[in-house]
Amino acid sequence: MSDKGEVRRARYAVAAVFAVHGAVTGSFATRVPWVQDHASLSAGRLGFALAFTALGASCAMPVAGRISHRFGSRAALRGLLALWTLSLILPSLAPNLPTLCLAMFTYGACAGMSDVAMNALGVEVERRLGKSIMSGLHGMWSAGALTGSAAGTLAAHLGADARTHFLLASAVLTVLGLLACSWVLDLQPTEDEEPPPRFALPPRSALLIGMIGFCAVFAEGASLDWSAVFLRDRLDSSAALAAASTTGFMLTMAAARIAGDAVVNRFGAVRTVRAGGVLAVLGGLLVVVAGQPAVAMGGFALMGLGIAVVVPLCFAAAGHAGPNPSQAIAGVATITYTSGLVAPSLIGGVAQATSLVVSFGVVTALACGLAVCAGVLRSAERGPAREVSPRAAAAPGQRP
Repeated sequence: MSDKGEVRRARYAVAAVFAVHGAVTGSFATRVPWVQDHASLSAGRLGFALAFTALGASCAMPVAGRISHRFGSRAALRGLLALWTLSLILPSLAPNLPTLCLAMFTYGACAGMSDVAMNALGVEVERRLGKSIMSGLHGMWSAGALTGSAAGTLAAHLGADARTHFLLASAVLTVLGLLACSWVLDLQPTEDEEPPPRFALPPRSALLIGMIGFCAVFAEGASLDWSAVFLRDRLDSSAALAAASTTGFMLTMAAARIAGDAVVNRFGAVRTVRAGGVLAVLGGLLVVVAGQPAVAMGGFALMGLGIAVVVPLCFAAAGHAGPNPSQAIAGVATITYTSGLVAPSLIGGVAQATSLVVSFGVVTALACGLAVCAGVLRSAERGPAREVSPRAAAAPGQRP
């Protein structure tokens, strides 16, 4: 098969990997109430346990590059993705708070390492194709999350034990993930290449890019966790209509990500994110001034549309910004995971002290940062088409 054909095949394979990764998240999210009841936890203790997911991811992501150097990109992704799909079983086995914290830490660590490995491969495929594909890959993640969520909703509706549900889902997703990994690019270390450090702070470029991702993920986390509450408590909506607002936000984000590559290829990363920032600000303003459920739902949909492609472009920019893509991607991922952890609790704290309207005023203010600071993503705009040396293009210790 020609090199071009191999890269096209690798693109579809890594897209399937993204979908499998998302399906694990979607499967777990629908059964959190079961996990809470099984471990006999209050809402506060459950929130404490769930925080260990981000903690585990943040601790483990920096070592993903070293694992890829040691085993090669294909074998590393195969192993890390299998650990992620199998870790889905752990939360359902936890009978109390300490064991659930340990399970969520492991679950998060596996999620973070596989996340970095698959994004690094996605950036390399994008570089070889010479056009933007990262938005579409993250769209496949969203599609996988929706699929896993739908299956989990059905399992919950049927009253299935989450241990059985997670065991079956884990088995199916592990097989699908292993099959998909058979076709991804196999980047191997050179003989004279030094292995990356076991742990390294993210480079300065990743910090700047990560702050853009922080703003986007903050808006995403706030909307996912609080949009239904906003409609119910602020606008006296029915439970069904409030839930529909969250579903609509997720669908808008998934559709925008899948279609986003065409927009990025046409207008570039910087202009796309600036336009998205404007849409997100308009959406936030609609939420803040909403007096009717339809207005607020439109505002949340606009926010989803505006922030959808930001995180994929942040990963792409990190991967193209310097000689250590995996390290930079891990740095950006750590910052965005932190945002996802902070957002829901901060929104709740501000709402407790003032109101949910003020909380989404904060979200809107952060969304302004997308439009103002989009220029730091210029490396993603140039990255896919530029010529770079194999050492600079590959993840630490890897070559094309």
